[in-house]
Amino acid sequence: MTDQSSPTALAPAALTEYDVVVIGGGPAGSTAGALLAQQGHKVVVLEKDHHPRFHIGESLLPANLPLLEKLGVADAVKAIGMEKWGAEFVSPWHTSKSQTYKFSDAWDKSMPFSYQVRRSEFDEILIRNATRLGAEVIEGCRVKKVAFEPDHSGAIVHAQHEDGSSQQLRARFVVDASGRDTLLGKQFDVKRRNAKHNSSALYAHFTGVTRHAGQDAGNITIFWFDHGWFWLIPLVDGATSIGAVVWPYYLKSRSKPIKDFFADTMAMCPALIERLTHARQSSEVEVTANFAYACDHTHGPNYLLIGDAFGFIDPVFSSGVMLAMQGGFVGAETVNTCLREPAKAASALAHFDRQVRLGPKEFSWFIYRLTDPAMRDMFMGPSNVWRVKEALLSMLAGDIFGKTPIWRSITALKGIFYMASALNFKRSWRAMRQRKVNIHVVEDAEPAAR
Repeated sequence: MTDQSSPTALAPAALTEYDVVVIGGGPAGSTAGALLAQQGHKVVVLEKDHHPRFHIGESLLPANLPLLEKLGVADAVKAIGMEKWGAEFVSPWHTSKSQTYKFSDAWDKSMPFSYQVRRSEFDEILIRNATRLGAEVIEGCRVKKVAFEPDHSGAIVHAQHEDGSSQQLRARFVVDASGRDTLLGKQFDVKRRNAKHNSSALYAHFTGVTRHAGQDAGNITIFWFDHGWFWLIPLVDGATSIGAVVWPYYLKSRSKPIKDFFADTMAMCPALIERLTHARQSSEVEVTANFAYACDHTHGPNYLLIGDAFGFIDPVFSSGVMLAMQGGFVGAETVNTCLREPAKAASALAHFDRQVRLGPKEFSWFIYRLTDPAMRDMFMGPSNVWRVKEALLSMLAGDIFGKTPIWRSITALKGIFYMASALNFKRSWRAMRQRKVNIHVVEDAEPAAR
């Protein structure tokens, strides 16, 4: 662990004192800030941007809904959301080209739907709710460094406002919810790229995209194609978010403007093109690296890492916002225990560590194998023997932190996968070798914006 030296030389004579400084005002930080303020702590949330602001990741999971209820924002999110009752997978390699999973068929039938949302609206609801519950929110304020006291009494947070002025804040505890900026992960040099996964995303919004009829109109659709997969996310205002998650070698092959490259990429997926017959692109094409990563640890003296500040995984299962908010809940509970019942801090932090690692671990097992032919076969022709389909649906719904007894069935599902792979050994071996090529880090594959 790197520099945790005393901040005395850097600190001004007078500092604003807080119980908790939360770095970042996305879903993780806003959730943690709201809950800690609600529990009576003096909290400030420092957000580098101003809400509303664009962010990718518009698809929520059913497991988000109980969290929204607890925060008191369920009605506000309902007002801006497109109901999402399921997830459709489309494969060009199967006779049955499409398979739709209904969340109502999951093990727990009480969470049958979720929402698709514009993140600019959703994230603003969450951060304004943090203010409503008593947290101070400072926008346009970027944290540059956190200097921790050597006696573990707290930290001084060094921040810079967009007008160039600086501010120092003293905190008993710091919650790093800085997202993919991974402030403390970089400061302590504990952020590690995941060697098992590597991709980038190109995306834009469209109008006039053909939607399914009735209750399926808001479903997310995942299209497999040769170089990765696409998402199609319908939004309530008639817009549709479409993105391609591709392997580094494919992005490296780009030799034309990104708008044309994206159009050519979509043309490789006939099932997607069918939905775009009357569509018009309504935003610029954006590009972002989706390189999976995680930090070596989830916490340290006087700080926690939550959401993407701890780790990031492929977005194919739309788990990001749910994991961020869940991290905000367990993080707030942990900080409250550390500050008010320090004798219980060790056990609370151990529980926090298990909870924060659980989601990425379980989702990643499927992510690593999603392009394997045996796994695609299972997704496109699901069986409910030993209730494995119900358990898979519970995973897709994000129902992994409660008491739903899915784990024996998840283990059985994994066993079925390994058996199917063994029975088609040559095919699986070729797929494994191809995956190694796919995820190989290609220099300069991290995309330029245009």
